[in-house]
Amino acid sequence: MNDESGTGQGGTAWPAGHGHPSALPATAPSWRRRRGRLALLGGVLGAIALVTLLLGFGLGHDPSVVRSALVGRPAPGFDLPLLDSAGHLRLSDLRGQVVVVNFWGSWCQGCRLEHDALAAAWQRYRDQGVVLVGVSFQDSASSSRAFAGALKMDWPLVTDAGSRTALAYGVYGAPETFFIDRAGMVRDRWVGPISYEQLTDVITRLQQGQGR
Repeated sequence: MNDESGTGQGGTAWPAGHGHPSALPATAPSWRRRRGRLALLGGVLGAIALVTLLLGFGLGHDPSVVRSALVGRPAPGFDLPLLDSAGHLRLSDLRGQVVVVNFWGSWCQGCRLEHDALAAAWQRYRDQGVVLVGVSFQDSASSSRAFAGALKMDWPLVTDAGSRTALAYGVYGAPETFFIDRAGMVRDRWVGPISYEQLTDVITRLQQGQGR
């Protein structure tokens, strides 16, 4: 009759249903390998989920719309020299009107791209209590004048020596556009070339007394 238990060297018995003890170490690495594969698979799936989440966020949010700490707060005042004539332009003098402040420069390719949109919006709204103000950003007065003359920019243009006004508005680069309501509050901000549709959308809302 066969004994259900095994016998080792020297007559030592081991429990029934188990192989020789020399085979036990071979089972542990196998389990560790399976556990390692599961951990690797979990890590890959987690990475895929994270990338999918980030892509979904990026596709659902326009990178040109950048939330500014100024939105919902009083617009920083300025008193800047006019680019093409004597005198200054003070933001406080425009209170009661919708003001669009556009930071631009002759070196800025995006400023050329958005020019037609700004010009069209200016022609449409200039007699409706809306003022477009172009602030020359990190540019010499002579270069700014040449650029403005070539593109026929006929809205109020000012220079910002030392970029003090740009710093007050938290400008990163040109072009950037800020929308100020009749009460002098910043209601929106756009980074990069702005379209005519975007301009008219915000201006119309502010004319109607609506915020962001």
